[in-house]
Amino acid sequence: MTEFSPLQAEIHKLIGSSGPMPVWRYMELCLAHPEHGYYVSRDPLGREGDFTTAPEVSQMFGELLGLWTASVWKAIGSPPTLQLIELGPGRGTMMADALRAVRVLPPLYESLHVHLVEINPVLRERQRATLSGTSNITWHDSIDDVPEGPAVILANEYFDVLPIHQVVKRETGWHERVVNLDADGKLVFAASDPPIPRFDVLLPPLVRAAPVGAVFEWRPDNEMMKIATRVRDQDGAALIIDYGHLRSDAGDTFQAIARHSFADPLKNPGQADVTAHVDFQALARAAEDVGARVHGPVMQGDFLKRLGIETRALTLMGKTTPEVSADISAALKRLTDSGRGGMGSMFKVLAVTEPNLTMLAGLSDEPPAPGDETE
Repeated sequence: MTEFSPLQAEIHKLIGSSGPMPVWRYMELCLAHPEHGYYVSRDPLGREGDFTTAPEVSQMFGELLGLWTASVWKAIGSPPTLQLIELGPGRGTMMADALRAVRVLPPLYESLHVHLVEINPVLRERQRATLSGTSNITWHDSIDDVPEGPAVILANEYFDVLPIHQVVKRETGWHERVVNLDADGKLVFAASDPPIPRFDVLLPPLVRAAPVGAVFEWRPDNEMMKIATRVRDQDGAALIIDYGHLRSDAGDTFQAIARHSFADPLKNPGQADVTAHVDFQALARAAEDVGARVHGPVMQGDFLKRLGIETRALTLMGKTTPEVSADISAALKRLTDSGRGGMGSMFKVLAVTEPNLTMLAGLSDEPPAPGDETE
């Protein structure tokens, strides 16, 4: 008899009693089931975990986001209190690096109230240890709980784990994609019956001519609209960094990652990270729909170079051993390169602000002047 993960056994029961499960519900259970969800019970980061994020690659990433925060604070008139919010803050590494960078600007550092939106109790403890010297820091289950006021919101690899809806095209139309059990009791993808009425009219133009068998996926707009509405009404900016595509198009990107390798997303649910690429055109559209201004998206490599990551790397390399210098050079390459193993073009950067904030560091067409916001 096949051994099931605890969550897999529960999913089998749910499908047995209620029928096939939409992909969004399956993904939601995999990541956030209150007892067996992947993000509820473990630290998934780093060499010993399942994946590595940009802040874990190099301190330079978080430092530059700290300087970016400083540029936004100045652009909105240096308010006496700034809510610095991070969504899905991992081990707290990015926030620690960002805060170290803004210490050089005492008026900003003293104005900060740090808010970490995190549901994972294991990671909360990691964050507490990483940020043990930081005052004015609060944890929340949702951005809804963060106090009002001007804010900078940082979301690095946050949207990719929000559950997706999927539909698959058949001769009869577009059908919701579901997870079902085959004759052997194995989890498999299937399509619900009947098709979704008049679904074609809701599709982006590129998707309407997709062939039979094509998959289209999307996330509800509510999370992006919530973030955009906050910065529209209360001033500040939100910065979204994630892997994904610039245009809304057909394609199945639902995937699982375990031990730094791709895995079958239907195997051992709750034991691997399940994600899907982020549709940046859809994010931008949702923000514009509520009246916020969108900046970008641009490639992560271009964004970091405009903020001065190459200069920062040379500065760090000039103060250390040849071995550490080689590590810094490798980290720079990984964060900015577009080739195999590089994050520079796969990851995109998009910012959202209130309508009157027209220029943002790293997201305008021209790079910042030498030394500007990168010292």
